[in-house]
Amino acid sequence: MNVTVWVPGDAGALALGAQATAQALVAGARAAGTEVRLRRNGSRGLYWLEPLIEVETPAGRVAYGPVRASDVPALLASGLLDGRAHPLRLGDIEQHPWLATQQRLTFARVGRIDPLDLAAFRAAGGYRGLARALELGPEATVNEVLESGLRGRGGAAFPTGIKWQTVLRQPPGRKYITCNADEGDSGTYSDRMLMEGDPFTLIEGMTIAGVAVGATRGYIYLRVEYPHAFRVLNAAIAKAREAGGLLGADVMGSGLAFDLEVRLGAGAYICGEETSMLESLEGRRGEVRVRPPLPAEKGLFGAPTIVNNVITLATVPTILANGATAYKDYGQARSRGTLPLQLAGNIRRGGLVERAFGLTVRELLEDYGGGSMSGRPIRAVQIGGPLGAYLPVSQFDTPLEYEALSAIGALLGHGGVVAFDDTVDMLEMARYAMEFCAIESCGKCTPCRIGSVRGAEALAAVGRGEDRDRQLALVEELCDTMLNASLCGLGGMTPFPVQSAMKHFAEDFRGRTRGG
Repeated sequence: MNVTVWVPGDAGALALGAQATAQALVAGARAAGTEVRLRRNGSRGLYWLEPLIEVETPAGRVAYGPVRASDVPALLASGLLDGRAHPLRLGDIEQHPWLATQQRLTFARVGRIDPLDLAAFRAAGGYRGLARALELGPEATVNEVLESGLRGRGGAAFPTGIKWQTVLRQPPGRKYITCNADEGDSGTYSDRMLMEGDPFTLIEGMTIAGVAVGATRGYIYLRVEYPHAFRVLNAAIAKAREAGGLLGADVMGSGLAFDLEVRLGAGAYICGEETSMLESLEGRRGEVRVRPPLPAEKGLFGAPTIVNNVITLATVPTILANGATAYKDYGQARSRGTLPLQLAGNIRRGGLVERAFGLTVRELLEDYGGGSMSGRPIRAVQIGGPLGAYLPVSQFDTPLEYEALSAIGALLGHGGVVAFDDTVDMLEMARYAMEFCAIESCGKCTPCRIGSVRGAEALAAVGRGEDRDRQLALVEELCDTMLNASLCGLGGMTPFPVQSAMKHFAEDFRGRTRGG
């Protein structure tokens, strides 16, 4: 008997012991006289259940989790390889309430297939989007992206189609597609999950962008802290080249050329900003460029350049394959489609939730997150990374969409959601925001370089009880200067967490005694 067992090779699952579990399964089954066919997939995103394994049975895939290496002997003895009952048995994981209520479009294949199985990718709908883009032609392809309402799945949420249209309308010549995979926001991991779990989707999305605007070269700018994604992406690019017609001089027989490569960044947070990333790609120090000109007009090596992040580009194949109208049917107002939200922090059920825009913060925290890991009340949630605003409980019914969050002085950013219980010190969180900016600043502009240092010093003085009123007034002045005079979003957005903490959690800046 040869049984197929799926064990995630995703970095998050590996950090939770997936490799040891895989080895224990193979060794234990062999000792019992059974050969196991071990297959690796991306994580399904239910990280509180990792390592989550799936056994192929005549009735379908049966999941168990979380399965530690020490659990394997008892599971094998209970009939794991036949999908039999056990306290860790979850059944069909796609029927689990946490997954069944999601609307996975961008992450439709993650966890279902081997990330490097190109045939499985194509059988599951891969490369239909590229084929349609070649059929439509450049102008119609760009219009399709524009009509879908897709906005950049990063900080600015700029309409993707407008950016593509600008590059398309530049004079013919050298153009580039760049993917900003420098995922540095705290509590975010959707880029990593996608690159490790379904890399061909990103490759297809970048190829569609290339043929749509007339670019022949693409670069994935990946942070050095992602070695697993680096390995998977390079392997996938090699397979796409070897397959013939997916990358190279003649994409799908169209006569159009497109190829790409992965470049590693050194881990500077500032390189998440598009012009700093371009500087780094050109071999210089990651430092913000003064705009204009915009990258769409004069970007990488002085040529018109598309700069999108991983989730934006990986969403494009779905839009082209199914049509702009089908994608636009998800979401509400000016927030169309779906967004992969990433739950982290003090939360019982952390993981990736892809839903249409409009889910409320409370629904995400309670229905998906299950409340805090500590069992204490959730007091604050930060959305959009270390530069995102802190929301108090009174704002938890805010829909997760761009305009609704903007109306309360918050941002959605990359979709990271970090929860804190009632023991959190919001003064310390505000001080940390300033310190983070000081450490990560490229140093080009004075408001960011100096303002963040002085802000951290002033908030530390508040924590010591030194002249609180004067120090807090100074922090407000510094925030105003940083917000209005910084060259980029690092200095310009650092006031968001600081001012929201001061506004909604004022008692922490006056010596509140925190919960024990």
